[in-house]
Amino acid sequence: MLAEMRIQGLGVIDEATLELDSGFTVVTGETGAGKTMVVTGLHLLSGGRAEASRVRTGADKAVVEGRFRAPAGSPAAKVADEVGGEPDEDGTVIAVRTVGSDGRSRAHLGGRSVPVGVLAELAEQLLAVHGQNDQLRLLRPSEQRAVLDRFAGDDVSEPLGQYQRLREEWLRVANELTERSERSRELAREADLLRHGLGEIEAVSPKPGEDVELVDEARRLADADQLREAATGAQFAVSGAADGDPDNPGALGLIGEARRRVATSEDPALRGLESRLIEAAAVLADVGAEIGSYLDHLDADPNRLETVLARQSELKHLTRKYAADIDGVIAWADNANERLSTLDTSDEALAALAARRDELAAELAVYVAQVSAARTSAAEELGKEVSDELTGLAMPHSNIEVAVHPRAAEKGDAQALQVGKVLLHAGASGVDEVELRLIAHPGAPALPVHKGASGGELSRVMLALEVVLSHSDPVPTLVFDEVDAGVGGRAAVEVGRRLARLARSHQVIVVTHLPQVAAFADRHLVVDKTADGILTRSGVRVLDESERVVELARMLAGMDSTDTGRAHAVELLAAAKADKDSAPVVRRKTRKKVT
Repeated sequence: MLAEMRIQGLGVIDEATLELDSGFTVVTGETGAGKTMVVTGLHLLSGGRAEASRVRTGADKAVVEGRFRAPAGSPAAKVADEVGGEPDEDGTVIAVRTVGSDGRSRAHLGGRSVPVGVLAELAEQLLAVHGQNDQLRLLRPSEQRAVLDRFAGDDVSEPLGQYQRLREEWLRVANELTERSERSRELAREADLLRHGLGEIEAVSPKPGEDVELVDEARRLADADQLREAATGAQFAVSGAADGDPDNPGALGLIGEARRRVATSEDPALRGLESRLIEAAAVLADVGAEIGSYLDHLDADPNRLETVLARQSELKHLTRKYAADIDGVIAWADNANERLSTLDTSDEALAALAARRDELAAELAVYVAQVSAARTSAAEELGKEVSDELTGLAMPHSNIEVAVHPRAAEKGDAQALQVGKVLLHAGASGVDEVELRLIAHPGAPALPVHKGASGGELSRVMLALEVVLSHSDPVPTLVFDEVDAGVGGRAAVEVGRRLARLARSHQVIVVTHLPQVAAFADRHLVVDKTADGILTRSGVRVLDESERVVELARMLAGMDSTDTGRAHAVELLAAAKADKDSAPVVRRKTRKKVT
């Protein structure tokens, strides 16, 4: 959960610290005070897009710091461990996002600089931020399908994962079959060219690194006389004359003489140098032996030189056509062999591909049926549970219907899959389209939610969905940004009641303008705005009970200065407290696995 958030230089907020706790926390304040900056800060901590326009006027940067409680071994703690982040002294993990006035952004986690994507990974385990934009996303068919799949859990995710794995291979085989069939002549010409090249390379049979080795050998053979002369002179200088002529002792002879002279000295310091002369003599003896071996193997055979030059010519013919060096030629041959395996356009090869495609299609159809069955079963349950929630949200006559129907393949669809007797479009998420429909009252037609629901009703539908899905949601912190827009009166009270019940299993943070919702909170934060004539500043503070009364009275149409308004606020708080105290414990529901 989120224990604390500190904001600096973000929008109208100069500096503020939000002290959070488990349960239901509400954030209120006058319009323009900066309530939305709290949600903006959470979006930044979640790896959201950074915008320079969010940086406070006159500030160099905006900084958002979040302190999260992430138990050791939890998914969130593992994200921090993987990047080398360390917990604070109290065991919490600190995430920081900095946005400069030039738009540049930096992220830190557990004291380590990390890519912004790491904060997004952390947020996936800890935070779910819902705002009015989420209501717009809920209107998308793909989002509605994702909501149903999230509710269905493993019943859908397991067969869907198998389907997606098989689908990748099915598409690859189908595309390869189409390419081979439609481009048979072109592919046959390409195959002939590859076979010709492979034939040339196979005839020469080059070895890795052979061209480099031949260059060195050719140089030695061509310069054999000069090399022999140089090596002989070096051997004479090291070892002396071969006949032992005392006038030409070489370096070894001179060192031997030096050793005899110091060995017979009576001065211990001079005698101490003998061991070093012995070492020098040993090194020179080794060098002399190596020079001798070099001379023994130095080949001046003109026939061998002719053979090397001829072999070089053969290799150069290959490197001119296929690669810069012989290693590259060998790599070209490996790639050509691999490519040839995909260019077989014979009837046998095409028949084998078609058979594999049909085999995969049959397997896919099995998983498609499993996914569709699981979705259909879950859709009925989801519709009923959301409808039950809407009854408690002052929409007693409304029902949600979750429709699941297959998407037919259009003419020429490359992803058409035969399922039973029909062709369906096999997309990445299966063949099903999902649509949330609202039945506003008995006898009314089932209309898509974006057509059948007003703004306030859409807010309640989304909240009802979130309450239903929360029972299986591992994310501990849920944030709602004015999802009660367009709601008032009794419906607002019901929204507050649902959020309070949701807070029994999650940390819930809500930005709201409704006193009926704020009254249900366990902790009340207010965003205050002050102006000095030049700049406007906002801060955040925790309200005590008496201050809550004043804030709720203000929210009640600006009645904070009247006894009636304060009395109404006290009554609202008392009613909310009584409701929370008497509310039954909501147990998590577990769906029965579809068999």
